[in-house]
Amino acid sequence: MQEKPYFCPNCRSNRVKFSVVSSYSQRIVKDAISGAVMETDEPQQVQESEPNIQCQVCGFVGNEMRFVKQAEREPRRDSTVQSAYV
Repeated sequence: MQEKPYFCPNCRSNRVKFSVVSSYSQRIVKDAISGAVMETDEPQQVQESEPNIQCQVCGFVGNEMRFVKQAEREPRRDSTVQSAYV
């Protein structure tokens, strides 16, 4: 994962709440007649070249670069607010 800001390209409101989605593969052997699982292996994580990211606001899932590029197109500007109660 990159140390860069994300911005959801779908809802365009979320910049902070995301999930990393990973995939697992598990080998199974099923009975041809009943469909019952006869054997299973331990699940193994599937290595992906780029992680998938899910927006926790709207549920959109996409590759990490979509979120990074959206943040680059619409960067968050640091703004200071002057207090009226000085």
